[in-house]
Amino acid sequence: MSKTVLVVDDSATVRKFVAASLSLKGFRVITAADGMEALEKMPQEKFDLVITDLNMPDMDGFEFIKNLRETPEYAGIPIIILSSIVDQEEKDRGLQLGAYSYIEKPFSVEKVQREVARFLN
Repeated sequence: MSKTVLVVDDSATVRKFVAASLSLKGFRVITAADGMEALEKMPQEKFDLVITDLNMPDMDGFEFIKNLRETPEYAGIPIIILSSIVDQEEKDRGLQLGAYSYIEKPFSVEKVQREVARFLN
C-alpha cells in the first residue's frame, strides 16, 4: 500500500505541482489550502507525512504544526516545511515546533521527492 502525503499550501499551483511530482513516485497525495482545511481532513484520512507552507490564510503553518503535534496519532509524523520564508528565526521556529525539514521556495521537484523519500522509505 502506498504512503499518503498531505500537502498544505494556499497556492493551488504549488499544491498541484508537488502532488503531481509525488504521485509520479508512487505516493498517494491529499491537498489542503490552509491549516484549517487540513485539520478538517484529518478524521477522514490517514497521513504518513505532511508538507506545509507557513504563510497561509485562516490558519498558518506554525499553528497547523502545533495542532498536529498535539494530536496523539500525528504527534510523531514527519513534517516538511515548504516556504518562501528565509528568515532564520522563522525557520528555527518551525523546526522547534516539530518539523523535520525545511525546503525554501523556489524549490526543485527532486529535492521535495528526496526529502519525502528520506522520511518514508
